[in-house]
Amino acid sequence: MQEVSGQIGSRKIFENDKVIMWYFELAPGEETVMHKHERSYMWYALQGAPLDCTGLGGEDLGVFDVPDNSVFNIRADGDILTVLEGPGAEGVEFPATHKAKNAGNQNYVEILVEFK
Repeated sequence: MQEVSGQIGSRKIFENDKVIMWYFELAPGEETVMHKHERSYMWYALQGAPLDCTGLGGEDLGVFDVPDNSVFNIRADGDILTVLEGPGAEGVEFPATHKAKNAGNQNYVEILVEFK
């Protein structure tokens, strides 16, 4: 079975008793490690890109288009994530355990905030 990481960003930039803030960047063609989101979170895409997502079992989860300067609000509920807010993605559900590959031609850059 594939190893699953709790590392959901490139680096942690802040943490207190209420939130954890991550900086996240992917070059074109680069992908994250397989990871699991344990908490609800929001992210702001400073520079967007299409993210090609894959589930833990290798299943194709599709391409998630993330526009520049967009904000997404995600609710974590066990093994399922639900998009509460986000351009054209409200109500979309996907597995909490996944990886994503930058399928675009520019760096993907976001700030992600997990809610404790």
